[in-house]
Amino acid sequence: MSALQQLPAASEVARPSASSLRKDTIRNVFRQRSALIGFVILVSLFAIAILAPFIAPYDPNASMLKLGEPGVRGAPPCIHLLGCATDQPQHLMGLDSNIRDEFSRVVYGAQVSLRIGFLTVSLAIVIGSVIGSVAGFAGGWVDNVLMRLMDIVLSFPSLILAIAIVTVLGPGLTNAQLAIAIVSIPIYARVMRASVLSVREADFVTASRALGESSRGILSRRILPNALTPLIVTGTLGIGGAILEVAALSFVGLGAEPPLAEWGFMIASDRNLFFSAPHLIFFPGVAITLSVLAFNLIGDGLRDALDPRLNR
Repeated sequence: MSALQQLPAASEVARPSASSLRKDTIRNVFRQRSALIGFVILVSLFAIAILAPFIAPYDPNASMLKLGEPGVRGAPPCIHLLGCATDQPQHLMGLDSNIRDEFSRVVYGAQVSLRIGFLTVSLAIVIGSVIGSVAGFAGGWVDNVLMRLMDIVLSFPSLILAIAIVTVLGPGLTNAQLAIAIVSIPIYARVMRASVLSVREADFVTASRALGESSRGILSRRILPNALTPLIVTGTLGIGGAILEVAALSFVGLGAEPPLAEWGFMIASDRNLFFSAPHLIFFPGVAITLSVLAFNLIGDGLRDALDPRLNR
């Protein structure tokens, strides 16, 4: 047998499997200290959201007076282990302006805010990725029309445009999420377009085109799976921004409506008690900060782990 016959066929050359590449990617992500810290914070927030019915000692929407317990508007935290009188009901974060347990509302607020972040960004990513992939793959006048529409949306300050959209649609948490998703679409569309433009010139795409694969097949099976990495990183960073922007809309009265326990709305409801009961602003504010920080740290870690120029 000749030496040429002993050489393995191209299809038989050992290549890393998809599972090994996935494991390597996960390993690279968790080598990033920022991603690890963000992941710990995020898992903690998810645990609080899932276990809220067991963690919260009171109904988040019920007044203490309605529950038959004493309470004072804006009462400070009462923790028995820290010296609070044992004959008083324990309220770890005090009572809000409607004499509701602040700790219970912050805990249940995790469910609302995490749902806001994921649903808002998911909608923006789906629509934005479709627009960006079509624009980048088709090119020509299709690309120009779609990207000019995205530029028009980007020309407005995002929060101002979101306020205008909610004003037209009507206040409410669902409309606030929809508004934030709409103003975020151009960001993901441009990221996807740039990624598609770089991937569509790769050799494997040229080979698929030469073998007669349809344009739809090339886009769906060759280009999109290889163009998603920047979108995943951008989306992770965008979840924290979506939580913060919906909280801002709730703060100005265009987002969550009473008695929903949403962190931004909680701050707005008790902002007049800032000097007399600052804990009512502090605890929801810390919750928003931690959630945004967690997603930003994970996004930074993903970017560093998936970028070959930064990954060492």
